[in-house]
Amino acid sequence: MSANRVPSVLENVHANPVLCDPAIVDTPLTDLSSAVMPQPLRRPFYDRPPEVVARELIGKLLLRETSAGLCGGLIVETEAYLAEGDSACHAAKGQTPRNASMFGPPGHAYVYSIHAKWCVNVVTEQAGVASAVLIRALEPLINLELLQARRPLATTRDLARGPARLCSALEVTRAQDGLDLTVAEQLWIARSAGLKLSPDSIGTSTRIGVTSAHDLPLRFYLRGSSFVSGPKKLNR
Repeated sequence: MSANRVPSVLENVHANPVLCDPAIVDTPLTDLSSAVMPQPLRRPFYDRPPEVVARELIGKLLLRETSAGLCGGLIVETEAYLAEGDSACHAAKGQTPRNASMFGPPGHAYVYSIHAKWCVNVVTEQAGVASAVLIRALEPLINLELLQARRPLATTRDLARGPARLCSALEVTRAQDGLDLTVAEQLWIARSAGLKLSPDSIGTSTRIGVTSAHDLPLRFYLRGSSFVSGPKKLNR
């Protein structure tokens, strides 16, 4: 392996037995970029507490289709934001035009701007509850050429390592706010065929960059992945 090449999650799974329980692997792990894309996750997947959805999104595929083609990658890092008892949640002070999608039905996108950059979330729980999961990082797997064209100065590791980088690479903007993620159009999430992670492969930590509710353990990440963001002390 060259010094500049970053090992993928598939290589990490084979090299580290804690990442994958052989008893629950459906098929041999192959290049996901050549796999047939499965159907979007159904709405009941999202109609659950955000901390449950955030954990189970690890290892799923986030897919984006534009006129330039299909691209995406494996979700390796998420954060949950709770409807109650979480002052860091955008809905904590009530509904506004900015966060209106959070109050809608589960399985829709909530896209917001921070520091002139975009971040994409998935809405969870029933309409009116206003909880969500921030997708923080991907391992790029599908149409790397397109992702690199959108972020030409980034290394492969940094193409979608962090929520704003992720949105830039996938070309996600406010225009995708409110999209139904259970429909395979523009933006959706699907299961990654043949990859099922063991519970021990998913780490938990406090969230990154929040200005309140610092101590809540609501960040989830794929252990051993080189594509997660944040300091090393949070990625053990």
